[in-house]
Amino acid sequence: MKKVFLLFVFLFLLFGTISSSEAVVDRVVAVVNQEIITLSEVEKWAKPFQEKIITEDRLERREQLQEIYRKVLERLIEEKLIDQEVKRNGIKISSKEVEATLEEVKRRNTATQEELEKALAVEGLTLDAYKKQIEKGLQRKKLIHWSVKVEMKLEEKELRDFYQKNTDRYRPNESYRPSHILFVVPKEATPEEVKEIKKKCQAVLEKIKKGSDFREMALLYSQDASNKDMGDLGYFKKGELVPAFEREALRLKVGEVSGIVRTEFGFHIIKLLDRKGTDPLPFEEVKERIQADYYESEMEKAYKQFLSTLKERSIIEIKL
Repeated sequence: MKKVFLLFVFLFLLFGTISSSEAVVDRVVAVVNQEIITLSEVEKWAKPFQEKIITEDRLERREQLQEIYRKVLERLIEEKLIDQEVKRNGIKISSKEVEATLEEVKRRNTATQEELEKALAVEGLTLDAYKKQIEKGLQRKKLIHWSVKVEMKLEEKELRDFYQKNTDRYRPNESYRPSHILFVVPKEATPEEVKEIKKKCQAVLEKIKKGSDFREMALLYSQDASNKDMGDLGYFKKGELVPAFEREALRLKVGEVSGIVRTEFGFHIIKLLDRKGTDPLPFEEVKERIQADYYESEMEKAYKQFLSTLKERSIIEIKL
């Protein structure tokens, strides 16, 4: 089942949204050159992001939800503009191209035809419907390939400037050593219980701010197995810990203590104990990577400019 789920995630990321032709016509939230986008479409694609909101504060939750809806609607408007441009340019995709892409999807996911169809069925899609989505995705790619151009006449200075501004990309085997104090939040906890747990976490954080030893606080209060090691979790590489925890740990300077951080496990107070491998690789050693990264960044800028031009010459009415 996990394999089927991962396969669907790959399909969504590769080809974007599923056709809205079957969407329930409820309330129009945008009109793009006389073509509509409905609230049900926005809600459908906002749902996975909405489920990740963890705040218990109603006002904060509403603000986060509004931001998610805004970003989803912006994406849907951009896709609508691109599809309209595809139609205007008469871009066609052959059945051979569709079948080749379908085989590539199965190859990358080591999935059989049966597993692919099961993954699609979970989302209420038939194979024929998915092939139409592949066709639309390929049309979009072909349009972008035709329309977005980047002239690559690079000077050494431009590459070195890019390298200096993006040194984080070229740090080899960077690792960090966080320590934490965890207050577990059970999945079945009520909002009142969550508030009480957070209150206890805040009280410990205040003690640390006033000079209490972090190691002693971890030993006394942390509900994680690492409490026996005074909260020390050892060394990790990027991507090995849950994103919310890692983002905060890497934001800290060595010896610095975080505020309260919420993850799926509960409330954390984090201290960064050490960081290794922070020196970037020499420019000459990664010059080819820098050129590729620079080209990718320029392509992204050109694509955004392309979308901006489409928006400027279109009539877009937002009603959300």
